[in-house]
Amino acid sequence: MSTARSTHRGRYAAVVLAATALVVTGCAGGGTPEGESTETAAANEPVTLSVATSQNEQTPNYYCGVEVLKDTLEAADIGFTVELFPASQLGPDADRFPLVQAGDIDIDLQGASALSATFEPIGVVDAAYAFNDVDHAFQWIDEESEELFTAFHEGTGVNIVDGWFFGNRTFTTKDVEVTSPDDLEGVPIRFPNSPQFLANAAALGVTNPVSVAVEEVYSALQQGIAVGQENPIVATHSSSFDEVLNTVVLNNHNVGIHWILVSDKTYEKMSDEQAALLEKTIHEIRPDNRACVEEATDEILDDYRADDTYNVIETDDIDVDAFIEKAEAYFEDYYTGDNLEAYKAIRASAG
Repeated sequence: MSTARSTHRGRYAAVVLAATALVVTGCAGGGTPEGESTETAAANEPVTLSVATSQNEQTPNYYCGVEVLKDTLEAADIGFTVELFPASQLGPDADRFPLVQAGDIDIDLQGASALSATFEPIGVVDAAYAFNDVDHAFQWIDEESEELFTAFHEGTGVNIVDGWFFGNRTFTTKDVEVTSPDDLEGVPIRFPNSPQFLANAAALGVTNPVSVAVEEVYSALQQGIAVGQENPIVATHSSSFDEVLNTVVLNNHNVGIHWILVSDKTYEKMSDEQAALLEKTIHEIRPDNRACVEEATDEILDDYRADDTYNVIETDDIDVDAFIEKAEAYFEDYYTGDNLEAYKAIRASAG
């Protein structure tokens, strides 16, 4: 199957050059930019940043996300060296987060469900159908996330700088066609082992969730321990789950967001200029990363549709309203207190 990686690496080389040009504007001719003293430039001591993610090198959030972050920061020539650790090289999400808090991992990409093990309220943003679509998710990030993110920082010492689109989570199965929640009753579907994802399973009608570590999903599918799983299409493909599974259900039950985490300990390592460039670069990567994810997803789906061994159940053939109604009813009973209010606020923000 084809991927968008080579196309996007060319595009993002141009993005990196443009971003770097903004940083160095005014430096041509050997002079110091207006308003910047040589003392400020000298304040940028060398700093090495480690970036961790559970995603492998074949996923867009890697080659259109963290690789671009590395290239842009290093090309700015203000002291950054960036080391990338994909594919859970530094441990699974739950094990990495304490290292982020300690500043041993400088930047991490994690989902809200994993983070809820440390700060439970953040899990509501990963509730099934909490967001209508990625536009809704980004609107919420930009306009309504401050209170929750501030509480997260106060409780953990870690800042959520922004969120990058990871892809809409969908079901893929072995010969199980799903068009409504009723079709999931009794079907062993793998979900990540976190309270929020297991709540999502129940909210979507999955009565037989299978919780195995991500490293064990492929073998669980091969052995029939699970006959399906849920992930964004790009993750399903990059993990080769589609070698075992043949039915793709485009119900889009979750807007997958990787939250970009930077702890207070890491900010202490950087000058103000370095910190500002880091945040600016993370924010500016977001729209291009989204385009990259969407293009890669479309290419993979087109390959599935052209291959008779796959059955793609299109969104229009799925009773999405039934899924949404079931999920809303479940979560309005499941959540309590501040978590319920946060969930209701997200749903109300959809308009």
